[in-house]
Amino acid sequence: MKGKTAGKRGQPAIKFQTSCGSPLPMGLSRTPAGYNFALFSRHAEAVSLVFFRTNAEEPLAEVVLDPEFNRTGEVWHVLIKNFDPALRYGYRLQGPYDPRGQGHFFQPQGVLLDPYAKALTGGSDWGVAYRRKGRRPDPLASFQRRCLYVEDDFDWEGDRPLNIPLEESIIYELHVRGYSCHSSSGVEHPGTYRGLIEKIPYLQKLGITAVQLLPVAEFNELENTRVNPETGEALKNFWGYSPLAFFAPKAAYAVNGRNGNQVREFKEMVKALHAAGIEVILDVVYNHTAEGGADGPTISFRGIDNTIYYLLDPVTREYLNFSGCGNTVNCNHPWVRHVIMECLRYWVVEMHVDGFRFDLASIMGRGTNGEVLANPPMVEKIAEDPVLARTKIIAEAWDAAGLYQVGTFSSHHRWAELNGRFRDDVRRFLCGHSGSVAPLATRIAGSSDLYAHNGRKPVNSINFITSHDGFTLRDLVSYNHKHNLANGEENRDGDNHNISWNSGVEGETTAQAVLALRWRRMRTAAVILLLSQGVPLLLAGDEFGRSQRGNNNAYCQDNEISWLDWRLAEKNADLLRFFRRLIALRRKYSLFRRDRFFAPDQAEGAAEISWQSLVPGRQDWSDEARVLAYQLHGGKGEPDFFVMLNAAAEPRTFSLPSPPPGRRWRQLIDTAAASPADIVDEAEAVAVRGARCKVANFAAVLLIA
Repeated sequence: MKGKTAGKRGQPAIKFQTSCGSPLPMGLSRTPAGYNFALFSRHAEAVSLVFFRTNAEEPLAEVVLDPEFNRTGEVWHVLIKNFDPALRYGYRLQGPYDPRGQGHFFQPQGVLLDPYAKALTGGSDWGVAYRRKGRRPDPLASFQRRCLYVEDDFDWEGDRPLNIPLEESIIYELHVRGYSCHSSSGVEHPGTYRGLIEKIPYLQKLGITAVQLLPVAEFNELENTRVNPETGEALKNFWGYSPLAFFAPKAAYAVNGRNGNQVREFKEMVKALHAAGIEVILDVVYNHTAEGGADGPTISFRGIDNTIYYLLDPVTREYLNFSGCGNTVNCNHPWVRHVIMECLRYWVVEMHVDGFRFDLASIMGRGTNGEVLANPPMVEKIAEDPVLARTKIIAEAWDAAGLYQVGTFSSHHRWAELNGRFRDDVRRFLCGHSGSVAPLATRIAGSSDLYAHNGRKPVNSINFITSHDGFTLRDLVSYNHKHNLANGEENRDGDNHNISWNSGVEGETTAQAVLALRWRRMRTAAVILLLSQGVPLLLAGDEFGRSQRGNNNAYCQDNEISWLDWRLAEKNADLLRFFRRLIALRRKYSLFRRDRFFAPDQAEGAAEISWQSLVPGRQDWSDEARVLAYQLHGGKGEPDFFVMLNAAAEPRTFSLPSPPPGRRWRQLIDTAAASPADIVDEAEAVAVRGARCKVANFAAVLLIA
């Protein structure tokens, strides 16, 4: 070996036994001959490996790679035969520092993370700042973590992907920490992967088929330096949309996140969820990283090859900021595509996850200068990759720079999309806005205007009304305006266009009429979401009325604003019962989860769906319309359903269509009725008397024949 191995600060040199090594695979891997390290950098002039002992601030040794002996093409590599896998490691790279010229950011004084690291050290305790000897903890230094080797020796005991069809899926979005962190959660290990395992019986009883986890890749929760101006509380990056290492699960979400054990605990969570029949979908962030803009920290990609990993202005070399977070990953560069694909495969093959929700996915459709590509290689590669062929891939089909691609993100049938049009159109109807009835019908029927092309289906639409980003369902009916002062940004952050209505009073109230209207509107929203064609996505806690006190951007709130208060599951047990039974109804009847669109213009008697306003055969698609009803025709051996929706300010009476011969209409749901009459089992359903049905304002009624 022509490279050098040296001790630091008077320490004796470590006698590593080294050889050339191999450029593949990337990252750190164990071979019969030893441990191989491989790192891509096109523009580095010198590369060295830096090793640390556990809890040591100063390096133990540094191995300098010979550019002639330890480099193949643009990959630097070395094999260490007697490497101790308990050591921590990172890289130093030397090269030009010319941010505004060539765009390079080489800073050899820093130790960088391996982009392929499967686990990081230094972040095992949530919210604990990195501490230098003799100094106060420094929140901004907490990203100074090291890479760790993890052995892939987990016993999956035959676990295999569940491969639940999209049309049968009900997705439930949650935050690993926030889901069980509250003292009321009743779990032994709050805020962790194991805490989520303890909540599996609840998830099973609720009836969902998949959990969608907010980012679990390593991030620095302490990168937010703001404080709550009302309390002085230090704020955090609670959500985690700021990745440090794409391959590494968050150590602070493990009970014991040391020495790579976070990988094992994550796998235990996946295995337990699979055993319960629940899939795991990850919210992944490949559009930006925690390095931020030019004034941000150099952690990994920036110091390894800035011009490869990020989009830069071709003239000024400033970061192009389509993510709103200071930088934009150069997703369609061939090498960056390769890294992302290897990361996705790792999570599927080694970690057994079932799918991905791609944050600000439209960025993956931008070229190296930020231009919108007609056929983005990154998007196509994900859809066509054989390893990912049965995983769920869901695009958040917009970015922070105004590119909105709902319905046009990709023509490939594998890509599903978060249907922002569904969210907005349903919200308008629930607020009683003009011109909302016709768009609502299109959304209920599966959004054929967006997805009925190139072989796409209703399941390409991921329907949602609320998500982590915005109001909760309870806040949607309780607030006209965002209330984000606690975020420390003078209420400037968060969306101003919420399409919400407070039902008569802003925020908390004891007015019974207002409260009754709110609970009614929440149940009506649930009916629309769960009985529409497409794939429903629920926000955790909506099923029992969780509030964020009007905060529609709680990304920084590691407290009771974001944590689920499980006492509400008992306090609002009637609402939780409603959700459970509604989910069960959807799962029982395939009419609510079709795998194809309704056939248009069918002859009378052969229609699959029939629309009306107050009278059968008469639709009202005008801007003034506030009511909508439709009949789902079940065919042989299946029941028909009739849904009535009233967003008017007063009750409306609907004339019922004739049920199939020999059948009668029975009432299953009335969102204006008190529990338990708001939703009943079929055996309890009472026959409707006469041919008319009165529906309260902002209520929904469901009949079965």
